[in-house]
Amino acid sequence: MDTSRIARRRAVLALSACVVVLSLTTTACGGDSAADATSADGKAKITVLRSNGAIFEPLYIAEQQGYFEAAGLDVTIKAGAQDTSQNAPSVLNGEAQFAMTDSSGFLKGAAQDMPIRIVTGLQSATTRTAPTDGLLVKEKSEITSFADLEGRTVGISALGGTIQFICEYLVQKAGGDPSKVKFVALPTTSLTDAATSGKTDAIFSFGPFYAAAQESGLRTVGNGMNDLPGMVQGVLFSSQKYLAANGDTAKKFIDAVAQAIAYANAHPAAVKAIDKKYTQAPAAYIDAHDINYYDKNLDTTVMRTVIEKMHEFDLLDKEPADDAVYWDEAPTVTGAE
Repeated sequence: MDTSRIARRRAVLALSACVVVLSLTTTACGGDSAADATSADGKAKITVLRSNGAIFEPLYIAEQQGYFEAAGLDVTIKAGAQDTSQNAPSVLNGEAQFAMTDSSGFLKGAAQDMPIRIVTGLQSATTRTAPTDGLLVKEKSEITSFADLEGRTVGISALGGTIQFICEYLVQKAGGDPSKVKFVALPTTSLTDAATSGKTDAIFSFGPFYAAAQESGLRTVGNGMNDLPGMVQGVLFSSQKYLAANGDTAKKFIDAVAQAIAYANAHPAAVKAIDKKYTQAPAAYIDAHDINYYDKNLDTTVMRTVIEKMHEFDLLDKEPADDAVYWDEAPTVTGAE
């Protein structure tokens, strides 16, 4: 393995260790003071930290449609950290009871033995919808498959996360060597320019930036995360301490979210209205594109593949066991269903 890859692994592990220290420190100082809090009318008070980008729409639908209220919950939705993997300390010290992240963000915490568990999925890669993320290259680029990325530079929004994982996974699946791909982190808003200017040989973009890159003339290669159907893209997690003391409340919360997921899939206009209010995507873009498909289910078979491959690619220090990943009431399924 090349030295740059080893150095990157050490950097990732060092960062993860810092997060663990911060988590344990804040837990000791803060505890779960909000765990048993109730509102004046007797509803269980919950704070949930959402992402700053997307996939949070079911939370607002549950609020708007009264699903939380009907379940006897007083839920406050707040924007969490820009890097959602950094939401763990807030959950561990009781500032929030639930938080969003993606699969890699959660697994990095689980691999460091953080006492957190996934309680429900929000969205997974699926062939039900057209890709909303993917690899992009110049129209005349010699890159026609992920295997062609060997020896090339790929621009991504952050190193060590889900996007790097899916790139490396698809390189290997295509018969290439992922260790021979160089990844560089760039601001999401700069990715398209990096590819068109030749600063990078390819980029992996997502959401409105992916669509804008296509419209600028860049060519797509593959189907992005949809080439691994069932890969979890968004989850809600909580602390073991909170779940052990408040299991009934937690179950009411994830059931209300499940209702909202079903509503979101059936009412795209409601999802688009939320996106117009809480995202920076242009209204015209939101109106012109289909919504993503939401899914509460957590495919444990695909997640195990992600865990094993992330460890193989040196994106995880170790492979957490399933009982260190899921709450026992989480909606898990076996195999792509």
